[in-house]
Amino acid sequence: MEFLTVTQQGAVATVTLNRPDVRNAFNDEVIHELAQAFTELGARDDVRAIVLGAAGTAFCAGADLNWMRRMAGYSRAENLADAGQLAEMLRVIYACPKPTIARIQGDAIAGGMGLVAACDIAVSVDTANFCLSEVKLGLIPATISPYVIRAMGARAAHRYFLTAERFSAAEAQRIGFVHEVVSAEQLDAKVEELSRALCSASPHAVRACKRLVQDVAQREIDEDLIAGTVEQIADIRSSAQGREGVQSFLEKRKPNWLS
Repeated sequence: MEFLTVTQQGAVATVTLNRPDVRNAFNDEVIHELAQAFTELGARDDVRAIVLGAAGTAFCAGADLNWMRRMAGYSRAENLADAGQLAEMLRVIYACPKPTIARIQGDAIAGGMGLVAACDIAVSVDTANFCLSEVKLGLIPATISPYVIRAMGARAAHRYFLTAERFSAAEAQRIGFVHEVVSAEQLDAKVEELSRALCSASPHAVRACKRLVQDVAQREIDEDLIAGTVEQIADIRSSAQGREGVQSFLEKRKPNWLS
């Protein structure tokens, strides 16, 4: 790939945005490569977790300026097609069957915040800044909004969508947008710790848990939801890995996925 690097250590794959000269801003080519990488890694049995990181000083500055210049002349139909590609890339990351960790080593701006929000877990350095800058350009963060609002909540989104304020990693953690804030020296160790936790669990259960959160979040607690959760626990209990997990616990041994 031209704009990404993909590496693997053990069962953990790392996808790295590699355009440090433009603060890892994305364009249509980067969007295509991200969708391709997460689709391929999500389908591989030897991958148990995926880390999304970036090279250089910024995690992602949002849209590439040259891409924005092209978009400025697009018709509405062209804008629909272009935005559809971005929306599909974010959906691919969010729906990836493997658990994902955003490794935020620098600023995440606009669409960069969409990338963070589409991941399951987010770890940031304490010096990173965040900003939803779209309204300053006369735009709105529409395509990333399903993921960002789920990550930070509607109340925080009202403020930061409307004001386009920059805010700190500490504030991002306070509002729930990131899970951990650490020093630069501690970043890799924390990501590795979380990766180990993900890889030590049942792959089938992790996949089902990820889908469970996505299915249940924001839904009204009604008979359909309750019936659905009853079916899911019955399915997982009767699955091979579900039976193995319970049996290994009762027998005080490691489950076979750790063998």
